Amino acid sequence: MRTYLDFEKPIADLESRLEEMKRLAESSNVDVSEAVVTLERSIDKLRREIFENLTRWQRVQISRHPDRPYTLDYISLMCDQFIELHGDRTVRDDPAMVGGFAELDGQTVMIIGQQKGRNTKQRQHRNFGMANPEGYRKALRLMKLAEKFNKPIITMIDTPGAFPGLEAEERGQGEAIARNLKEMFMLKVPVICIIIGEGASGGALGIAIGDRVYMLENTWYSVISPENCSTILWRSWDYKEQAAEAMKLTARDMQEMGLVDGIIDEPLGGAHLDHDFMARKLKETILKAISELSDMDPQERISQRIDKFCSMGVVVDSQVSH
Repeated sequence: MRTYLDFEKPIADLESRLEEMKRLAESSNVDVSEAVVTLERSIDKLRREIFENLTRWQRVQISRHPDRPYTLDYISLMCDQFIELHGDRTVRDDPAMVGGFAELDGQTVMIIGQQKGRNTKQRQHRNFGMANPEGYRKALRLMKLAEKFNKPIITMIDTPGAFPGLEAEERGQGEAIARNLKEMFMLKVPVICIIIGEGASGGALGIAIGDRVYMLENTWYSVISPENCSTILWRSWDYKEQAAEAMKLTARDMQEMGLVDGIIDEPLGGAHLDHDFMARKLKETILKAISELSDMDPQERISQRIDKFCSMGVVVDSQVSH
């Protein structure tokens, strides 16, 4: 059964009427084909009106849709083969961070990404996509393995943040993320990063330093979630919508500020409505980026990667007096 978000209620009401009309036609042999076509057109028009005028908070809601494809869904749909690798060789494996060698149309790549769960049991197992230090250390181990065999690295970001628990801090959460940032700048192979859902704080950035950084259309990328921003500024979650607008955290905002390299279009209504379509778009983007980056000299790639991120947030004051 499809899950509707709050702002999709008008669409849900019309689709419910459409289903009732179809059931009535089947049970009574009444020809309602003309009415069905009219109602379907109304639904398409309404859906287009709603999704062409989404607020930033509504895009945040879509990025969290429970039916949205996660990292392992994309791997399953895109890859001809996938061998998952486990463990950070120090503490343990972290199910919130998955990764391994995969084959995309004959091209061997290393895919790494955060993984959420579909139901309560899976969410607990995956820790809601919030990685511990060993998750980031596992990711770095896999990146170094890819570099050793000269294979491109693909990362998929979808996390509400790195796990903030006491035990994670005791095992060096901040150090693990910081080391990833440093090491990812120096990787000699192409690195392509894609925000497929939520991109929150250092938890996202810990696997998001790349030659190409893309965002799906209905995703967000920011130092903090709108709810937590609202809590800090207003001592309440009630202002999360205002916070989202002020934070400018959508894919379009990020591209306008030069923080990402491109936006990958989603089906009208969100990626959760057509997993196959979204996987094809993602695969096309990845293979095109690999083709462009593979021809470059490794040192040139590294220099461009460093320059790209170092130029972010730089302010030049032209009014400085001499």
